[in-house]
Amino acid sequence: MESIAVWQGATLCGIVSWVIVASYLDVTRKLRSFLQPWVAHHVTAGTPLILQIQNYQHRSLDSFFSALSCVVSVPFYTAFLPLLFWSGHGKLARQMTLLMAFCDYMGNCIKDVVSAPRPRCPPVRRITATKDEEDNALEYGLPSSHTLNTVCLSGFLLHYILSYTQNEDAHVKIAGFALVCLLVGFIGLGRIYLGMHSAIDIISGLAIGLVILWFWLSVYKYVDSFVVSGQNVTSFWAGLSLILLFAYPTPEFPTPSFEYHTAFNGVALGIVSGVQQTYHQFHHEAVPRVFTSQLTVPGFMGRMLVGIPTILIVKFCSKALAKWILPVLANTLGIPIRSTTYVASLRGSDDGKKSDGLKQSGYVQKLFFFSGQESFDVDTGIRFLQYAGLAWRSLGEGNQASRRVHARTNTLNYSN
Repeated sequence: MESIAVWQGATLCGIVSWVIVASYLDVTRKLRSFLQPWVAHHVTAGTPLILQIQNYQHRSLDSFFSALSCVVSVPFYTAFLPLLFWSGHGKLARQMTLLMAFCDYMGNCIKDVVSAPRPRCPPVRRITATKDEEDNALEYGLPSSHTLNTVCLSGFLLHYILSYTQNEDAHVKIAGFALVCLLVGFIGLGRIYLGMHSAIDIISGLAIGLVILWFWLSVYKYVDSFVVSGQNVTSFWAGLSLILLFAYPTPEFPTPSFEYHTAFNGVALGIVSGVQQTYHQFHHEAVPRVFTSQLTVPGFMGRMLVGIPTILIVKFCSKALAKWILPVLANTLGIPIRSTTYVASLRGSDDGKKSDGLKQSGYVQKLFFFSGQESFDVDTGIRFLQYAGLAWRSLGEGNQASRRVHARTNTLNYSN
């Protein structure tokens, strides 16, 4: 027990030490000054290739690549991951969630460290068919998050399917690998066709995604073992989540990337704490899975019909609750706060104040309340708690469904 507490404390202290050292040495600015000109040059040099690809523009291609981008976007994964929990594949669901959070953190950190531009529009034609794509266009370009996430998540999904089915057929493995490569290729081509990325963004997303996937395949069993049966899991992960909110680089100009990281950071905390506390009751490997007699397709559809509206309600309620609690708590502790979006009474009264509210503070300014920063953006805490509650609700619907299955099974056994 003492050794576990020691390595957990050492891990958290190590990250905090890195944050302080990185801030003192101004690591972000130095890396940006080295990488940004090189990347910007390749983005500009890649414009003719984008224009050449866009010469084949057609309404059907616009619709196809726009739809494909939506299918592998963060909102899609946010909606897809609860379905995995409800299907009974808890291990896959929690590992995909943690991998998504890790990919989101690493990809967005690199984006904001480099702060490289997207292809200039015009001359490039940029297609943003959805509000999500419009928000994505506000982020920096390198690496392509769509490419990075697709490599990691589709690759891990293929690994899980082959391991779960214990299929050793070489033809099946080759076919699965080919499908993953085809999907990644279409995603990369689509991001260029839509004018969202240049070739250097796609190549970097592919390379970074492969490194992250290799790393995750090496450690995910240890991570899963810690989540389901470790000690001090919730407290450790809560501390880690809090530090990761601070251990985030300051971009050259504000972008939505930090908001995405905050949301998935909260989701990861909600999933880890929920699974750790209820694993042996509802999330072990023997739970009913879809397409079996214990969990038929109608039963799975019933979970969806009840779970999705419930999640939306909980998302709204947890956001409202956090908007009420956090300002009260901050005022009680004497912490000056502001809000750029959620709390109207805390917004700046003029454009200058609103602009200041959008700026993300530096490492140490985020970490220590005794810094010279005038106020702290409460929206980060609201978003974090909102998505942590959303993840808890996803598990809760699976728990209730499991209770119903167990109750029905026990009734049948008693009758027999």
